[in-house]
Amino acid sequence: MSVEEKRELIDPCHKELSVRRQCELLNLHRSNIYYKPVVVSEETLRTMNRIDDIFTECPFYGSRRIREALRREGWGIGRERVQSLMRKMGLNAIYPKPKLSKKDAAHSKYPYLLNNVRIVRPNQVWSTDITYIRLQQGFLYLVAILDWFSRYVLSWRLSNSLDVSFCIEALEEALEKGCPDIFNSDQGSQFTSDDFTGILRGKRVAISMDGRGRFFDNIFTERLWRTVKYEEVYIKGYQIPADAQAGLGEYFPFYNGRRYHQALAYKTPHEVHYALDQRD
Repeated sequence: MSVEEKRELIDPCHKELSVRRQCELLNLHRSNIYYKPVVVSEETLRTMNRIDDIFTECPFYGSRRIREALRREGWGIGRERVQSLMRKMGLNAIYPKPKLSKKDAAHSKYPYLLNNVRIVRPNQVWSTDITYIRLQQGFLYLVAILDWFSRYVLSWRLSNSLDVSFCIEALEEALEKGCPDIFNSDQGSQFTSDDFTGILRGKRVAISMDGRGRFFDNIFTERLWRTVKYEEVYIKGYQIPADAQAGLGEYFPFYNGRRYHQALAYKTPHEVHYALDQRD
């Protein structure tokens, strides 16, 4: 049954089954039923997609260099426009830089806990991040939770907005598979929200957050995005959200179970994460 067919079966007014329970029974992520196309002009979408190309290839490029790359290709665009689109896409260059987006002052921030920490086993450190996923007529946001030692993707979700709910869904699913000692993220409002951090505190997980503008604090997740885009997203050219859901739904099991990593001595993330002599 397709995602569209499952969505049609959901009854928000059902007296006995909540929407969440209906989604569980249909094996459907809740984010799918709330999807509304992101309305942007064709020109803006083309610009965002080209920025995504440039940034994925050169994640150390800030708005000045991306604007220059676009200018040399014949794009008439100012730096402020590039900055605005990069914020919308959730892109941040790897070097320390001035504050470009306003964080939620009401949310608590946490220190970075991973300086000089040796990662020696699964479930020692997990991390998360959000990236931009292009569609033919719009875009989505992808969040994933990754184990640093094994590179195993514990969970992922797609959403058409940066609302915290899809991040919480991903976190809850990951915690069904284990619990880390440390959970690392950037200082985005989704990850600093009380709803998100409260789940971690309830599990007695130490919360770590990247320094502002410090790409290398979350390097493993950034490498994951590069791999996902070059090996899946750019090749497939998703047209609609269901294509992205289906494509990534096939890719992540491949990534976990059949993609050999040089950094893992050519083992798969699944083999390393669930090795008998390394289980918690």
